[in-house]
Amino acid sequence: MDRRSFLLAAGAGATLAAGGAGYWRWQELTPRIDAGGRQAGHFLRDRRALPLPSYTLHTDVAILGSGVAAMTAAWKLQREGLHNFLVLEGPEKYGNVAGGRFGELAFPTGAHYLPLPSVEAFHVREMLHDLGVIQKNPTAAKPYYDERYILHAPEERVLFNGRWQEGILPREGVSATELAEHDRFSREMTRLKELRGSDGKRIFVMPSVLSSTDPIWLALDRISFKQWLQEQGYRAPTLHWYADYCTRDDYGTSYDGVSAWAGLHYFCSRGGEAENASPGAWLTWPDGLEPLLRGLDTAAGSRRRPGMATSVRAVSDGVEITCVEFVDGVPRSFLIKARKAICAMPLFVAARIVDGIAALGFDAARHMPTYAPWLVANFLMRQFPQELPEVSLSWDNVVYGSTGLGYVVSTHQDIRVAPPEKTVLTSYLALADLTPQAAQKWLDTASPAALLERASADLRSAYGSRFAAQVERVDITLRAHAMAIPRPGFRSNAGLQALREVDGAVLFAHADLSGFSVFEEAAWWGYTAAQKVLR
Repeated sequence: MDRRSFLLAAGAGATLAAGGAGYWRWQELTPRIDAGGRQAGHFLRDRRALPLPSYTLHTDVAILGSGVAAMTAAWKLQREGLHNFLVLEGPEKYGNVAGGRFGELAFPTGAHYLPLPSVEAFHVREMLHDLGVIQKNPTAAKPYYDERYILHAPEERVLFNGRWQEGILPREGVSATELAEHDRFSREMTRLKELRGSDGKRIFVMPSVLSSTDPIWLALDRISFKQWLQEQGYRAPTLHWYADYCTRDDYGTSYDGVSAWAGLHYFCSRGGEAENASPGAWLTWPDGLEPLLRGLDTAAGSRRRPGMATSVRAVSDGVEITCVEFVDGVPRSFLIKARKAICAMPLFVAARIVDGIAALGFDAARHMPTYAPWLVANFLMRQFPQELPEVSLSWDNVVYGSTGLGYVVSTHQDIRVAPPEKTVLTSYLALADLTPQAAQKWLDTASPAALLERASADLRSAYGSRFAAQVERVDITLRAHAMAIPRPGFRSNAGLQALREVDGAVLFAHADLSGFSVFEEAAWWGYTAAQKVLR
């Protein structure tokens, strides 16, 4: 396939000149690297000695973390009248849905969209209604949404054989045999969306804990998604690429390492609708999903404070939490004493700091998920790059055959008379071509130039060598443990099941409890933990 690495509309001389300018521009540009709480995480990993606590805080409920699960729990407690709680921020404010800014231009550094929630995801609908995103009828089959947040057209496109076309799954230039497989796959996903197991529940639901537990369908968890596609007779290279792209996008790894149950859940679990949007629409903001977290933070009374837990211990009258905060880079410890603690942190952190977690049924050696590393890069553009004529710039732009996940346009949702002079292009890379361990090591040791080279690959494929000369600044965010991978067998993970059922002084709330990382799952466990506190 022609990746267009150096294709330009001008002649050969202009190509060489532009290529030279782009090359020298990269030499001048040093990206800013943000390792997303690496200092605090390494402090915890290395178990460094803490100074004696400087002070003690007393609260009824301590929420440890400030990601989706944590802020959902805080919002729900406040909403139901429990106001005596605090939120300990953790290594990074808002976790994997954080955003950033280049002046007035906002951009995502993590999760950047939310599909319209289905009826089963009532917890998300309740939240969106409180925040004003759903304006009317939150419990109806088709609520009415604030149209500013519904993804505007054009939504997505793919660069295939040197030309852009609408959608992510290529159709133009694809054989009739492959197209027939595309259509068969689409019909099968539609059928499975409505199918119910012997227990009367839909097979694939968001949140996943509400899905059917019919053994016939749980058997899908014993094989990979790639194997399922092969067993069903799907051979089209474009369809296999698309399936692999989707699992890398949602689960951080290739489709041959993802449970078939999880792969099908991606396609069949959602299906939310709106009175004022087409089926399958998405919600998004310039800085991804951070505005939702800011909204929850405000609705919860802004009780978030800096610091992270280093030890969580149940005591006779509740929970005692040892914490650390960094003041000008120097660690300072303090204590929190609470009736309840909600551990809204990844399990690889919880396993290190929660005293007696093994006694609760979680054995880190057997039950710990594998975590996929991610790289997110934000390119501040002096101007919009020149586009090929076939399909205009979309919100999501994907390069067929790439190891990257394409790039999104931060200013896409802006409503303006004319496009802004500058924009931000955000590229996503799941590093699925490496093992998670190798990818984590690479992120830890790669030079800024090497990171920039990988981060810009899809953009250079789309725009050629002139792209570099149009870049004013690059910020790269590294997430070494971005998300849990739902490998075959994850649905029968007894350790996750045990922590989901814990109901004592220490509670757990994180997307890891589902075995994969998406907004609806994380919010569900925060919502559930808050309900346990309120009982």
